[in-house]
Amino acid sequence: MTATRGTHALLGALFLAAATVGVWLLWLGRDTHYTVEEETGATSGPYEPWQVIGCVLTLALLAALAGTRLSPWLVAPVMTVAFTVAWSWRAASADDSGLWPVGAVLVLAGMAAGSVAVSLAARRVGRRLAGRPGQP
Repeated sequence: MTATRGTHALLGALFLAAATVGVWLLWLGRDTHYTVEEETGATSGPYEPWQVIGCVLTLALLAALAGTRLSPWLVAPVMTVAFTVAWSWRAASADDSGLWPVGAVLVLAGMAAGSVAVSLAARRVGRRLAGRPGQP
């Protein structure tokens, strides 16, 4: 019994969505602590720069791997929606200012641009390498 192309894409999309939410949970989902500077009263957080960098690098790796197996035009919307929904769920519940939708739009735009670029590049590189003589 072989899987059809549609079944492969559906299962890949479901796995990719779960993995994307998992990346959010791993790097950003558990941190809700804001830091308040005593001298100025300025608030920052909840994420540290190393968390965001780790999250972005992990998402890039995930998009690259997915782009070699699935269509980049499937990878980009799945990753974008999954990450934006996960981020927005936490942001909406923790935001007292009402500005979380602005952040959600920025997350959406960044995820869309990044996942398209990385998955397309991975697909192109994968096809180029597959076309080389002596490659399996």
